[in-house]
Order: sequence, then structure tokens, then C-alpha cells
Amino acid sequence: MAGDFVDVLIVGAGLSGIGAAAHLQRLCPERSVAILEARETLGGTWDLFRYPGVRSDSDMHTLGYSFRPWTEARSIADGRSILEYLQATARETGVDRLIHYRHRVRSASWSSDAARWTVEAERESGERVVFECAFLLVCSGYYDYAEGYTPGFPGLERYCGRVVHPQHWTDDIDHAGKRVVVIGSGATAVTLVPELARTAAQVTMLQRSPSYVLSLPTVDPIARWLQRFAGHRAAHAVTRWKNVLISVGLFKLCRRRPDFAKATLLKLVRQQLGPAYDVETHFTPSYNPWEQRLCFVPDGDLFKAIRSGRASVVTDTIESFTETGLRLASGAVLPADLVVTATGLKLKLVGGLEMSVDGRKLAPAELVNYKGVLFAGVPNFASVFGYTNASWTLKADLAATFVCRLLNHMKQTGARQCVPRVDDADMALQPWVDFSSGYFQRAIDQLPKQGTKKPWKLNHNYLADLVTLRFGAVDDGVMRFS
Repeated sequence: MAGDFVDVLIVGAGLSGIGAAAHLQRLCPERSVAILEARETLGGTWDLFRYPGVRSDSDMHTLGYSFRPWTEARSIADGRSILEYLQATARETGVDRLIHYRHRVRSASWSSDAARWTVEAERESGERVVFECAFLLVCSGYYDYAEGYTPGFPGLERYCGRVVHPQHWTDDIDHAGKRVVVIGSGATAVTLVPELARTAAQVTMLQRSPSYVLSLPTVDPIARWLQRFAGHRAAHAVTRWKNVLISVGLFKLCRRRPDFAKATLLKLVRQQLGPAYDVETHFTPSYNPWEQRLCFVPDGDLFKAIRSGRASVVTDTIESFTETGLRLASGAVLPADLVVTATGLKLKLVGGLEMSVDGRKLAPAELVNYKGVLFAGVPNFASVFGYTNASWTLKADLAATFVCRLLNHMKQTGARQCVPRVDDADMALQPWVDFSSGYFQRAIDQLPKQGTKKPWKLNHNYLADLVTLRFGAVDDGVMRFS
């Protein structure tokens, strides 16, 4: 069944997809490109999430694109500003004209004889349409847009108030003057609590276990100074590298000297909340720093809300919901008019599409990573998965530019197919990430694997990936061209 042909087909018009298309236009201008987007607009995460206070959990000098400086004063930006940045980037690069909206990709099958992918998508009307491409690049993120993760809470059916997951926040949710309980302790919870506390009667962050929380300035003073004296482009480049080096250094410190890092992080929390606050109970995790993602709060807004009395933290487990709130294992009762379940995401790799190579079906769990971008045995295919310990876009930029280098090498050599091959059949395989966050652990058996040595091992390090993906050999003896 023949369909419209394009050289490179991108799945997803979010942060990764827009960036990948822009890189392709710049570095591979002779290649035709199209983007399939399931939703009715671009932006991905930054259009989907509408909960109060939604913002970046990374600085915008690294979450923004390398080719388009972030010029706003705020380094930690709100969701609306990030969406406007993505929209402007798509307009200025012409990427917005490449997007086919309301096209949900269902399957992709590779034919070695034809050296192309046949991709089947479904329009909003239910009509099935077919595209063919020489290279398939999946930029659909890593979680399920249809639903977030909510545990099975006992007695939930008895509760008479409203329960909402942040992923499905709507404009009709009224929290002003209400008693609100936010269940969770991750990035979404620490974002929601201070924002809801502005108008709610009382906000309680109910957590089973704490996360590490670090206050960062909303405005980067060094970046603002550089912008005044060196201009936006130079300031962006210098600030980006400054923040990259700080994030890499912080991660290495946390992994190599966890006791010191833990003591330092908790000392900073005590400085925010004072000596009388029970930091040991409410802000001291059972794991070491960066075994899960650090939670950053701009200008200490969470701590300010707690100090003011408008917000509080309770560390306990839920025994059951009641008609008017929650009963905890300790016997305490939390009254609630609104409950927000900031309890995490559901992972969904490669957009959930069904894949096959020459008639053999592939499951994400059987894939083996190659340089954090491609997979062993899967021809002309790449998937963008950003960093868990740094800004997503740092890896997305590197992945897209590596794909461009790969395509240009194939053009120069006349190759139509490229596929990484594992020669060491005895190489041990490991989980995709060394991360203890719940949303990864719940799906660990569904995720691709990594090897124990290069190029099969994930770096989780921007500097190492920069050397490999930007400057390393494309024809490295592992990638096979034909």
C-alpha cells in the first residue's frame, strides 16, 4: 500500500520534534521532512499541561534550543512562556508548515527490500492514512498523554469532593478559598503547592516519602549581565555552558560524595525553614541525591508558602478516603474540598506505535540502545529520549544533529540503510536507566535495555555525549551501511 513519501518523517511536534525539524532544515536542506502530530496543536508537554504554576524544572538556557537563544529575564519559565517560545521557533524556522495535525501514528513497518518505512496514522475522523519514509525519527516523549498514574486509593468512591490529576487540569477547577490536598512530592507537587496556596484556604502536600528540594533564582544574574554587555546570542552560549558544567558537576558530586551532597542540600532547606521545622521527617529522603530527580523551586516559593502558614507538608500514608477528606495511617484526618493526585506519569516509549522489521514485530523491551539515539537491529530509525539528570533539550539537540550527520554520511557514500549491529552476543544487558523514580520502576520491564560498554551504554552525561554524537565517527565499525 503506497503512501506519501518523505525523506525523514518525525513523530511528535513537541520540544524534541520542532528542534529536530529545525536541525534537519539547517544541516540537511536537501532532505524532505514532515511531522505527524496526534494533537491539534504543537507544543507537546507545554501545551498539554495546564495546571496552575506549570513551569520548567530546568533552566531555560539549557532547556531552550542551542540555535535560538532564550532572551527572557526568567531562567525558570512558566509553561505559557515556553509554549510561546516553541511557537515562535516553529514559525521562524518554517517548521510549522511541515506539521500534519490530528495524525496519530499507529504502526511502522520496515522493508529492507524497499529500504523504507511504511507508517500508518489515524486521523481524528478515524480515517487511516499511510506515509512512507526513508528515515523515521520518533520525538513523542516518554509518557502517555492520555492518562497519568493514579494509585488505587482505598475508599476513593466515597469521597464527595473533586479529584483531579494535574495532567487533566481544566479551567473549571476552582480552588479559591478551598481546602486542597496535593498527593505527591515530585516536581509537579512542589510546583502546584505554592501556586494553589495563593488563593486556597489551605494547601497540604501529602507525601509518602520526601524528595530533595533545592531553591534556585528565577532570574540568572550572570545571564542578565552578559545580555547587557555581550548581546543575546553570546550571553546564551556562555550561560548555557555555565549551566551545563554546573549540572554535570552537581550530578557527579551527588553520585561520588552522596553523604556530603545530602548534608549540604538539607542544610539549605533548614536555612529556608528555620531550626524549629522538622526537616528530618518532611525533607529528608531515604535515597541519596540524584538517585531520583532533584526538585527545583524558583526563589524558594515552596518554602515561602510553608513559612507563611498557607501551605504545609504531611508525611504519611493514606489509609482510606472518607466522604470529606483522607484518613491517614497515623490516625490523622485531612479535610479536603479538592484532592490533586500529583502521583506521577505512565511511561509510553516510541509513541506507543507497533513496530516491525521485515515482518518481525518489535517490542520496546527487546530493543538495545545505541549511543542513546538508535537501537540495535532497527534500520533507519532513531528515537529522542532526553536526560533524566539534566535538561531534556541538551540530549534532544545532540540526538538530532547526530541523525543529520548520519544522513549526510549516507548521502555521501550512497548508502540507503544504516543499522547498528551487536557483535558481542555475550554482552550483559542492563535496565535503560539507573533511576529509582516510581514512574521508571513501574515500567522497567517495558523499557529498552542498555549494554555494559560503548556504544551500547547510556552516558547520562552531556559532555561525553557531545564528544560521541557531535564529533565521534559516524562509521564506527558498529553501524553498518548498505
